[in-house]
Amino acid sequence: MKPFHIHKGTTVSIMQDNIDTDQIIPKQYLKRIERTGFGQFLFDEWRYLEDRSKNPHFSLNAVERKQATILVTGDNFGCGSSREHAPWALQDYGFAVIIAGSFADIFYMNCTKNGILPIVLDKAARLELASLEGTAVIEINLENQTVTTAKKQYSFSIESVWKEKLLQGLDDIAVTLEFEEQIAAYEKHA
Repeated sequence: MKPFHIHKGTTVSIMQDNIDTDQIIPKQYLKRIERTGFGQFLFDEWRYLEDRSKNPHFSLNAVERKQATILVTGDNFGCGSSREHAPWALQDYGFAVIIAGSFADIFYMNCTKNGILPIVLDKAARLELASLEGTAVIEINLENQTVTTAKKQYSFSIESVWKEKLLQGLDDIAVTLEFEEQIAAYEKHA
């Protein structure tokens, strides 16, 4: 996992509450075992019309939002089933940060374990971020726990354990490998 310190990017918003993991990545696309290739199916039922042409009314299809790496959304994002495919799809699409009013617990954990920074901000802050021009670059600083626009700065909270893992780029396997010598020694004597 890549260390996360400072991220600069543009935003796209889906200001809807209770977006569940089946809306993020529909169940029919969960047959793959790799972590890649899911971005093309992100928000599939909203991004595409019945003939598989792009829905011109969906925010991710707006030309000025194509390069967005920061998703701004509503409350209870990532609710529903605990599929890890949802953060895989978001990351594969290009999102590094998700800013919501709240997150489903398991989804939040899956984001941090896959290198996506989930940020909780109040509705007023999210509406301000959602209203930014498509070319407006904002900065996310994990060390300082700030979201900075050209005009304003917002602070966010994150548990220290998740902050450190993201800063160091450590997923669960990397944390286990920090004890590789002790594990090998144990295995020799077991």
